[in-house]
Amino acid sequence: MPSPAATVTSVSLSGTHGFCKPTQPLIRLLAGLGVEGDAHMGATVRHRSRVARDPGQPNLRQVHLIHAELHDELRAAGFRVGPGDMGENITTRGIDLLALLRGAVLRFEEGARIEVTGLRNPCRQLDDFQAGLTAAVLDRSPEGRLIRKAGIMGVVLGGGVIRPGTAIEIELPPPPHLALDRV
Repeated sequence: MPSPAATVTSVSLSGTHGFCKPTQPLIRLLAGLGVEGDAHMGATVRHRSRVARDPGQPNLRQVHLIHAELHDELRAAGFRVGPGDMGENITTRGIDLLALLRGAVLRFEEGARIEVTGLRNPCRQLDDFQAGLTAAVLDRSPEGRLIRKAGIMGVVLGGGVIRPGTAIEIELPPPPHLALDRV
């Protein structure tokens, strides 16, 4: 399903396990691994807490995406956040990342493809970055269901270069359609 207004606004990576990721002019995705040069790149888990539990589990968090609209919302609430500040590799605009389905594929104009695996589960590192940020990226639906707004995670199906201004198209997965859950 084409989303002509959906674009990449920023790309970031860090070779070390810090919280923020510096913005870059471009990033290169490697199929089955993630963002070249990023500390979270790999076929098996790289997030330290998950490595401690089971280092052999598959890495469903190779790429972290956040919608720029979340940054807008957080800045309006008084937080100082920008691209890469919450550890994301790709910042998007014009796409409701949180409404995507598990297994949806994001296609980028230069050939890269990311399969959406789930929601980022906000962690205490957000509050270490700025007090109150964890609560700001959590919400409740009218039914009381927890809403995680800190972005989505994915795995790289097809490698390629992604840079600011790159257009994004969404390919829906075949039924049954499954809503995103934390990964």
